[in-house]
Amino acid sequence: MRTAELLEAVSHSVAAKLGLHYPPERWADLERGLGGAAKELGRASVEAYARELASGEFDQTQIDSLAGQLTIGETYFMRDPKAFEALESHILPALIQERRGGTKMLRIWSAGCCTGEEAYSIAFVLRRTIPDIDDWRVTVLATDLNPKFLHKAAQGVYGQWSFRGVSEADRSAFTRRSAEGKFEVLPVIRKMVTFGALNLVEDGYPSLTTNTQAMDIIFCRNVMMYFSPEQVRKVVAGLNHSLMEGGWLFVNASEASQQTFAEFSPAGFAGTAIYRKGAPPARVSVAAPPTVVKAPAKLVTPPVIHVSQPREPVAPPPDHAAEARRLANAGDHAAALAACDRAIEQDRLVASSHYLRGVILQEQNAVPEAIQAIKHALYLDHDFVVAHFMLGNLMLREGRRYDAVRCFDNARRLLQKYPRAAELPEADGITAERLLAILTTMQEVAE
Repeated sequence: MRTAELLEAVSHSVAAKLGLHYPPERWADLERGLGGAAKELGRASVEAYARELASGEFDQTQIDSLAGQLTIGETYFMRDPKAFEALESHILPALIQERRGGTKMLRIWSAGCCTGEEAYSIAFVLRRTIPDIDDWRVTVLATDLNPKFLHKAAQGVYGQWSFRGVSEADRSAFTRRSAEGKFEVLPVIRKMVTFGALNLVEDGYPSLTTNTQAMDIIFCRNVMMYFSPEQVRKVVAGLNHSLMEGGWLFVNASEASQQTFAEFSPAGFAGTAIYRKGAPPARVSVAAPPTVVKAPAKLVTPPVIHVSQPREPVAPPPDHAAEARRLANAGDHAAALAACDRAIEQDRLVASSHYLRGVILQEQNAVPEAIQAIKHALYLDHDFVVAHFMLGNLMLREGRRYDAVRCFDNARRLLQKYPRAAELPEADGITAERLLAILTTMQEVAE
C-alpha cells in the first residue's frame, strides 16, 4: 500500500483531525496504526482504508479507532516523582496558604490524561496535602481524545504494573483490591476527578462549555511530542490562556524549550519541566524626551455661538450576562454568579442566563443547584442543545448514568437539525459536528 503520495495525504488528514504529527521518518508507525484500525473497522485492505482517510472525510468511528491505534496508553501512577514532589512540597502548600483565608478553591487540569493514572495521582496528592479538603471546592479535570482511554480511566481499575512508581503504603492508601484481584481507586478519590473528551489541537479552550478556564495548574505531559511545531504553538497558547495569572504548567522534560514557553517563567525545581505563567517583562530604559519651551501664543477671543443643549444620551442596559462570562473565565465565580443573578433579574425568560448560572454553580461544586438551573434553562428552551449536554455531564458527575445517557440522547437528536459546521449557541465556538463527537465519547464513558 505504501506510496509516498498516499501516506503524505493520510498524515495531513490525521494531523488535521487528531492533531497527531507524522513526518516521513514516522510513516512506518502510521502504517502500523492504519493496519490496526482497518482490521478493527473491517475494511477490505489497508490501502483502501488509507485512500478513504486521505479524502479528509472522517466520521467519528474512524477518529475513535485511529486515536486508539495511534496514541500510546503506557503510563503509571506518580510518573516523574520529582514533579509530584514539587507539587506536594512547594506548589500546593503555597496555593493553600494563599487561598485559606479567602475562597478555598483549586482547579487542576490533566490535559491528555490517557487512562487516568495521572489525574488520580493528582487527586491523591491533594487529599494528602489538604487535611480539610472537604471544605474546599476542588476541580480535577482530566481530558483525552481517545474514548477507550477515557472509558478505562472512568472505571478506575488497574493492575500491579500501573503502580510501579508507588510505594505499597501509598497504593494501599488510595486503592482497594477488586473482585478480580486488581486495584480499584477508592470512591472518595475517584469522585474528585471529572473526565471529558477534548482534542487539544481541534477544540478551543479556555471554555466554560468544556470547563477548561481559570486553571491553577495544568499537567500536559508526554502529549506535545506528537504535534507539529505549529500545533505545539497553538496548544501552548491555549494552555496559557486557560491558566490563572501565576498558574503552573507541567510538561515533559523532552518537550521543554525556552522558545516554546517564552510566555512562561521556568519554575526552577531541579529535575522537572515546570513553568509559571506571568514571566516578568524585559525592562527597557527609554530616555525622557527633551523639554521644549514654546513662546505663548497670542490670545484670540472666539466669537460667542449659541448652541441648543443636546439631550443626554440614553445609556444601553448593562450586559450582565457578558460580565458574568468574563468574571467566570477569570476565576471570580462569586462575582460571576452575582452578575448572572442580575441578568436573570433583568429578564427571567432568557434561557441562556439560567444555563450560565448552572455552569457557574458547577464551578462552585454546587451540583444539585447547577442541575436545577440547567433544568430551568431547558424548561424555557427545550431545544437548547448545549444545556442537554451539560445536564448529562452533571448527571454523570452525580453517578446517575441512566439519566446522563438520556440527556446525551436528547442532545444527539437535536444536533441532527444543525449543519455539521454550524457553531452552536452558548457553546464557545463548538460546532455541531464536534459536539456530536464529544457526545459519542461521553456516552461510551457513561455506559
